[in-house]
This record gives sequence, structure tokens and C-alpha cells, in this order.
Amino acid sequence: MALRVGFVGLGAMGLPMARNLHRAGLLAGSWNRTAAKAEALAAETGTTAYPTPAALAAECDLVVSCVSADEDLLALVTALLPGLRAGSAVADCSTVAAATARTAAAMLAEAGVDFLDCPVSGGTEGAVAGTLSIMAGGDAAVLERVRPALEAMGRSITHMGPVGAGQAAKATNQIMVAGINQAVTEALAFGQAQGLPMDRLIAALEQGAAGNWFLGKRGRTMIRGEFPLGFKVALHAKDLEICRRMAAELGVKLPVVEMTLLHYARLPAASADEDISALFRLKSDMFSASDD
Repeated sequence: MALRVGFVGLGAMGLPMARNLHRAGLLAGSWNRTAAKAEALAAETGTTAYPTPAALAAECDLVVSCVSADEDLLALVTALLPGLRAGSAVADCSTVAAATARTAAAMLAEAGVDFLDCPVSGGTEGAVAGTLSIMAGGDAAVLERVRPALEAMGRSITHMGPVGAGQAAKATNQIMVAGINQAVTEALAFGQAQGLPMDRLIAALEQGAAGNWFLGKRGRTMIRGEFPLGFKVALHAKDLEICRRMAAELGVKLPVVEMTLLHYARLPAASADEDISALFRLKSDMFSASDD
């Protein structure tokens, strides 16, 4: 029998992920703090908008969550527990600390419920297309049991190890994203300051050793002063704070993390809701200031 999947957290990433579960014939329904979002999805798909997380959990084999912060995940687990039954599972696609994932798993284990930390990478484009990269922590047998749901949302599902390992992998990803964002925005601001033809420069760079996804997807928009949302500055800053805390537990400071958090804080307040390529503003201003 097909999994009955309930989805919690219909934000920029969660809504298209839930739609892809529906297209795969797996979505039973959803719950969202803003009830209107769940009601709109229910009207669109013919699924159920559940009144509470517990009501959703009571009718589902698997709950997939995609929430904003560590405290949101733990509050959700508490709200789900009255409805969850032994043998069901929760797969959390949020980005939280590895320790938070382990706490959630321990809370659920007391009720006989399995937990996977399944953070995702690929931005809103990947969420819409169902091509996310999913990094999973938890029991391998549980991962195989819920794999059909994960495959409806992602192109790559990788088992990273025990609970918390998925979040550690996502933290690694977010540090790398920060470095790429720093390098691409700074390099393109430099090229612009040199008076280079920017479209031709990007086309040339894409074909060489510096070519990467971010340059290809965001380079041409940022040089036009456009920052279409793929991954919010505010959310990346939140994730980098998690990376900072995890590194601090090992007695280490990470220069790329510290620099990127500092630079995000220097962006105009309105940039918090823009794509992380908005960092190009700061890099361009750096060259403009040098001309004064």
C-alpha cells in the first residue's frame, strides 16, 4: 500500500514539495500555522487541511516537515505526539542543528515513532522541479521505508549516517554556499569595475574552472541589479548561525561563516527577503567607494 503522507510547513520550499507529493499520489493533506495556506492547497489538490498537527499525524504513516527554526521543530514534535502511532515516522526537511535533530528523535522514540533528519538543498527551483538533494540521517531501514516520498521531492537521496548526520551534511553545504556566494559576487563586482562586458565575461567563466551552478543561475540577474528569490538572505544567515554554533562546540571559528554573517548584516534591511545573490550590492559598493 502507498504511504499516506502529511506535510507541515507550506513556505517557499514546503509548498512545492507538498505539491510534488500530491503528484506522486502520496499526499493525504497538510497543516500550516497560517491555516489559509493549508486550505488553499486542499482546494487545489483535493487533499485535507487538518485542523491540528495531531489530527494530521493520526491519519498518516509519514509526516514530512519543513519549518523555519530549531524551536519550531521541537514545538511541532510536541504537537504531533498525541496523534502519532507506534511504527509511523517523521522526516524533517528543515535546517536545524544536529543536536536539535537528535533531541527530536529522542522525543519521538519514546512513542515508538521513527525519525529522519532530511535537510534539502537546491533552492526553490529544486523544490518546484522535484530535483532537491536530500541528505538523510537516521536508520537506513526507515529511510528505505519512506524513500518513495523522498523520491517524489528529490533527485538525490543520500544516507549520511545516524540521526544528526543529515544536518551536519547540510551545515557543510551551507558553509560551501557561503564561500561560493562570496567568490562569485566579489569576482563579478571586480570584473564590472574593470569595465568588462559582463554577459560575455560570465559566458567565458562558465566554460572554465570557475564555472558553477550559482554563477550560471544568478550571475546574469545580479549584474542587472535583480535578485529573484531562490534562497533568502535571512534564511542563509540563520543557517550560518547554526554552523557557527556547531563549529564553536569544536572550539573553532570558521572565517567564511564569520565574514558572510558580517556582510549579510551590512546589507540594507530589505535585502533580508531577497536572494543571497543580493550580496553583489555590497561588493559593487566596495568598488564604488574606492572611486570616491
